[in-house]
Amino acid sequence: MRETQIREKMEVHGVMETAIRSFERAHSLMQDGASGLIAESTLEAASNIPDYESLPIQKIFDSELVEQTVTIKLNGGLGTSMGLEQVKSLLEVRPGVTFLDLMVGQVSALREDTGKKVRFLLMNSEATSEDTKKYLAGAVAEIGDASEFELMQNWAPKLSQETGEPISWPASPDLEWCPPGHGDVYPSLAGSGWLERLLNEGIRYAFLSNSDNLGAVLDPTLLSYFANSGAPFLMEVTRRTEADRKGGHLAIRKEDQRLILREIAQCPESDLTAFQNIERHRYFNTNNIWLNLEALKEEMEANDGVLPLPVIKNSKTVDPRDKESPAVYQLEQAMGAAIECFEGARAIHVPRSRFAPVKTTGDLLALRSDAYELREGGKIELASEREGIPPVVSLSSEYKFVDSLKDLGVPSLLQADHLMVEGPVRFSEKVVIQGVVSFLNPSDQPMIIEERVFVNGEKIIFGDE
Repeated sequence: MRETQIREKMEVHGVMETAIRSFERAHSLMQDGASGLIAESTLEAASNIPDYESLPIQKIFDSELVEQTVTIKLNGGLGTSMGLEQVKSLLEVRPGVTFLDLMVGQVSALREDTGKKVRFLLMNSEATSEDTKKYLAGAVAEIGDASEFELMQNWAPKLSQETGEPISWPASPDLEWCPPGHGDVYPSLAGSGWLERLLNEGIRYAFLSNSDNLGAVLDPTLLSYFANSGAPFLMEVTRRTEADRKGGHLAIRKEDQRLILREIAQCPESDLTAFQNIERHRYFNTNNIWLNLEALKEEMEANDGVLPLPVIKNSKTVDPRDKESPAVYQLEQAMGAAIECFEGARAIHVPRSRFAPVKTTGDLLALRSDAYELREGGKIELASEREGIPPVVSLSSEYKFVDSLKDLGVPSLLQADHLMVEGPVRFSEKVVIQGVVSFLNPSDQPMIIEERVFVNGEKIIFGDE
């Protein structure tokens, strides 16, 4: 009965058949008692991961391989956690230059350099589709009709923890639904017809990444390595640091020796110490994925049109702003978790520079500083002086939203390791941060930081002489 209710609700909402089947499978696993948890005792630490630096470096693209490749950017998120009411990729990286401008610039430059019709897809959601298409039509160079670059994300029903049925919330029906996680890219590719269309056009390889990760660019070395390897799936991983202790990590499942991805939501509480041991579990998923589309089609056909991804069961309330509203489960699937679905899947250790996501205003301030350089072809990269290591910026709650950065100003972070700001601060022009520097202002009156070089270890407190 519950399965019938789920299917009917999703069909009425216009969800693709492939996504319905995927959710039905996830729901069935939950009903059978699957917790989604992965115990430490079932894992071995991932080791002997090939290093990017050991590969034959390709400085230019193989034009034939580029012609067989599609770049897919996951673009379904709004920047609500940063105070935005529009698609996050419309954030400005530099005055007048957005994430989306850079992505389109990269595709346009590649088309010009290779003379090939480089394929590009944006996986939008209902919340981001209109703004994205409007911006692309009016603010950037023409890259084609909307039908040539849009892949639509599905939605999944929230399930009542009490009954296991789809929740009903008449006060706000939109809250009955949630994103299914970026693992939805696989049923969306198949269900939309894009998978078949791309294969018919001779596209064999896909490079997938998050739209807020400007380090994730199509790379000639990785493309050649992946194509020549014959692997069905390749995950880019990089070394975990103290800042990544809660991030999903790569491991080897003892049972079948397959590589798997374990997110913190899949870790039993008793194993959290081991999960956060960055010396044992050294690699985390950048969510930069290389995929053989023929292998994807074969794997889905072998599993009744579904990619058998592990399920993450998140406990929430139907209204996230009302903790007294009914408890629900949100079933999600991760894109990187597909590494366990393919025989012969691989991982590659890449430089940290390929992982530069903007999740907070501190990340955005670093990206807007001189620690990063805007280069030809729509690329923004760490300055060479940084030797691949980004600065860390920690801002207090006053700076949670993007608008607050307008008054803060942008100091030089070219030589900075860690900038910490707490309380109202205003950086004047030509302020330089070197090493680890902190500014503390417990008052309501802004602390004006005049032009000067602040050296490693300085802690500036408002009111000190």
